[in-house]
Amino acid sequence: MDRVSILIVEDEETQRSLLGGLLRKEGYTVGEAADGESAAALFQKEIFEIVLLDYKLPDTDGLTLLKKIKEVNPATEVVMITAFGSIENAVGALKAGASEYLTKPVDLDDLFFKLRKIEEKTYLIRENMILRETLKDRFKSEDFVYHSEKMHEVSSLVVRIARTDSTCIISGESGVGKEVIVNMIHALSERKSFPLVKVNCAAIPETLLESELFGYEKGAFTGAYQRKAGKFELANKGTIFLDEIGDIPVVLQSKLLRVIQEKEIERLGGVQPVKVDVRIIAATNRNLDEEVKKGTFREDLFYRLNVVNILIPPLRERKEDVPLLIDFFLKKYNSKHKKNVKGLTREARDVLVKYDYPGNVRELENIIERAIVLTRGDHITSEDLPNLAEQAMAGSDGSIRGTVESIEKTMIIEALVNADWVQTKAAASLGLSERMLRYKIKKYKITKGSRSEG
Repeated sequence: MDRVSILIVEDEETQRSLLGGLLRKEGYTVGEAADGESAAALFQKEIFEIVLLDYKLPDTDGLTLLKKIKEVNPATEVVMITAFGSIENAVGALKAGASEYLTKPVDLDDLFFKLRKIEEKTYLIRENMILRETLKDRFKSEDFVYHSEKMHEVSSLVVRIARTDSTCIISGESGVGKEVIVNMIHALSERKSFPLVKVNCAAIPETLLESELFGYEKGAFTGAYQRKAGKFELANKGTIFLDEIGDIPVVLQSKLLRVIQEKEIERLGGVQPVKVDVRIIAATNRNLDEEVKKGTFREDLFYRLNVVNILIPPLRERKEDVPLLIDFFLKKYNSKHKKNVKGLTREARDVLVKYDYPGNVRELENIIERAIVLTRGDHITSEDLPNLAEQAMAGSDGSIRGTVESIEKTMIIEALVNADWVQTKAAASLGLSERMLRYKIKKYKITKGSRSEG
């Protein structure tokens, strides 16, 4: 990425020229001005992302010029340079919007350190603008709602990798919004005109997963009356999203590795390889490092997939996003259900902000939709949020998550008991795949002697 452009406003010609030369050697685009008038004129004509501004100028003071700069472009970062004995001037400049200040004589190490900090911040802002502008016409950017710095970093990473063909793993807890990120990466990529094919690896029985991914030839097995293309063929020239990648059995992992290395697949029952050009994005809520150590996930496949890792933080770690998400879901479900709920009472909004969201964004979405459907008034109240007020007041010490997991474990045990411990029947009654049920049984250490806690 291009280095930022810097305007030096300094009346001492020797210092101005020396500083300008050093910055140009570092790759910066540099403009120079000896007084406030010429600086203002130059700033009107050219775009400068950083201004190094001497407080004492022949025709004005730095504070006055700082205010003019911010009027023209509030996003410009200003570093005030002041004499050692005038720290109060620097404090005033910081209050007026300066990013940093330096004292004379300028310590070059300190200067470059501060510039790098500002530059990183500028890159994030620039990339976020690119993201939102690019998404306007081809993706509903309002689906990606955030205010937090953590999600700002995620959006920055999305912009940087989208136009590459790198494989990547999107990790995070269930419900954080992994699929939204996949949609954005594809929409911003050079493959956007070709298919985005999504596969939930945990929802497909092991016996069918290979044929779903790689297809099959006529006669490959009983019932294979004609050739069928697999998901990789359907995604040719586009993107394939393998959700819950950790659920792919080891025997299929070697075939997936071949797709990445050789860019070809082999249909079930076939003898000729089929070339495919597909970008792979995977997602998981498991710790694949641990799965590699246990031998349930191939190390070579993990490193091939994990070229870039996008970690989406849980909603409880970015509570500043909750108000924006509330308003977004209000608009979405008012429209869907033809309602006119105008908002939330202050008490109800406080409850939602304090709640811990073990189900993350998906849980918040479900809460808002349910409240919109059931509320009798034109505002959602705390009474429309059953049980949440008490849980929210419990704080975010993990007790909420423990309660949810306890309920889930109890439901699984009851389903198993009712199905005489036949996992296929229990999974069907719970609306889970059999493989997902086996994962939950292992997670909660459920045995045939387990009892429900209800």
